[in-house]
Amino acid sequence: MNDTSSARPPPGFLDREHIVAGPGFNRWLVPPAALCVHLCIGSVYAFSVFNLPMTRLIGITKSAPGDWKLTELGWIFSLAIVCLGLSAAFTGTWLDRVGPRKAMLAAAACFGGGFLVSAVGVHMHALGLIYLGYGVLGGCGLGIGYISPVKTLITWFPDRPGMATGMAIMGFGGGAMIASPLSVMLMHAFSTPTHVGVAETFVVLGIVYFCFMAIGGLIVRVPAPGWAPAGYVAPRASSGLVTTETVHVDTAFRTPQFWLLWWVLCLNVTAGIGVIGQASAMAQEMFPGKVTAVAAAGFVGLLSLFNMGGRFVWASVSDSIGRKATYVVFFVLGMALYILVGATQYIGSEALFVLAVCIILSMYGGGFATIPAYLRDIFGVRYVGAIHGRLLTAWSAAGVFGPVLVNYIREYQIDHGVAKADAYSITMYIMAGLLLVGLICNLAMRPVSQHHHLSDQEVEA
Repeated sequence: MNDTSSARPPPGFLDREHIVAGPGFNRWLVPPAALCVHLCIGSVYAFSVFNLPMTRLIGITKSAPGDWKLTELGWIFSLAIVCLGLSAAFTGTWLDRVGPRKAMLAAAACFGGGFLVSAVGVHMHALGLIYLGYGVLGGCGLGIGYISPVKTLITWFPDRPGMATGMAIMGFGGGAMIASPLSVMLMHAFSTPTHVGVAETFVVLGIVYFCFMAIGGLIVRVPAPGWAPAGYVAPRASSGLVTTETVHVDTAFRTPQFWLLWWVLCLNVTAGIGVIGQASAMAQEMFPGKVTAVAAAGFVGLLSLFNMGGRFVWASVSDSIGRKATYVVFFVLGMALYILVGATQYIGSEALFVLAVCIILSMYGGGFATIPAYLRDIFGVRYVGAIHGRLLTAWSAAGVFGPVLVNYIREYQIDHGVAKADAYSITMYIMAGLLLVGLICNLAMRPVSQHHHLSDQEVEA
C-alpha cells in the first residue's frame, strides 16, 4: 500500500511549477508579458498630472480654504518611490521562490488596489488614505512589479541578458507617455461643475492597470530546468567579471561588490533624476525669452523618449562591450555633458543644451536597464531577482538626493543674489563630481571572492 500522506499536492495555478514552458515555446512571448506590467507601473512618472486638480477639489476652478497644498501632495510620489525600493528589497527572495506569475498578480492587486483606495481618499477628502493607497499599497505594487520579470527574462535570454531586461524596463520609462494623456482625458470626461473628476479617474485607472498587469501574469512562462536557446553554448568557467558560480542573496548583500554597485546605481540615478525634476524650469530659466513654456513641455516629452529608448539601446550595447565598460561610458561621457550643460547658457546654444540633456537622460534610463545584467554577471543567475530587489533601495535614496541637490542649491544661490539663468551651473558641476565618485566605484569592481560561492550541492538544494 502506497503512503500518500506525504505526497506533494499538484501545483496550483499560480505556482512556478504550473507555468513551466513546454517544448517549442517561443521565448519572445515573455518580453510582452513583462511589458504589460512595466508599462502600467511606469505611469508613476505621470502622477504629477493629478497634483494641480487635487489642489482644487473643493474650489473646483481654483484652490479654496481646506484644499490640499502642492507640498502636501508631493509626498505621495516620494512615498511611492520609497515603498518601491523597500518592497523590492523585502520581497525579492519570496519572488524567486514563488515565481513570476504569483508576483505579477500580487503587483497588479497592490498597484490597482492603490488607485481604488486613493479614489476613496479623494471622495472623502482624506489625504492619509491617498498616502496609504497610492503611496504605500501602490508603491509596494511598483516594487514587486518592477523586479518580477527580471530573473525570468535573464533565464530566457542567457545569450542577451542586457537586451532582454532592457526591453521590459524600457516599458517603465515609457509608461508615462501613455498614462499622462490618458489621465488628462479621463479627468476631462468625468469633470462636472461640482467636481474635477479625479476620483472617477482613479477608479478607471485602477481597474485598467490591474487587468493589463494580470494579463502579463497569466501569459508569462519560465523555462524548463536545463533549457537553453538553440545554438547557445553556456560558458564552462568564469571569465573576468562574468561568473558561472552562484552567490546567495544574503551573502551578496555583505560583499563589497554589492555596495559598490549600490553606489554606482545611486549616483547615476541621483544625477539624472535631479535633471528630470527640473527639466522644464531649467530650460526656461537658463534661456529666458528664448524657450517658452510650450517649447519646454515639448522638451520634457523628448526627454521621455530618450529615457525610454536609452533603456533598450544601452542595455543591448552592454551585451557587446560588457557592463563595466558601459558604466564607464555613462560616467565619463556624463561628466563631460553635465559640465557642458552648465556652460551652454554662456555659449548661447539651446540646441547644444537639448542634445546634452537628452543623452544624459538616455544614460539615466540605460543605467536602470543595465544593472540587472551587471548583477547577474557578478553574482550568478539563481538569486539575481532578490539581489536586484535589495539594490533598488539605491533608487529610493537617489529619489531624495537628486531633487534636494538641484532644488536647494538653486534656491540657495538665488537667495544670495545669483540670477536664475546662472543658478544651475554650480549644480551641474556638482553632478559631474558625483559621477566621478560613481566612476571610481565602478572601476573598483572585481569578481566576488571564491569563498562566497555556493557549492554544487547548495545550489541544487
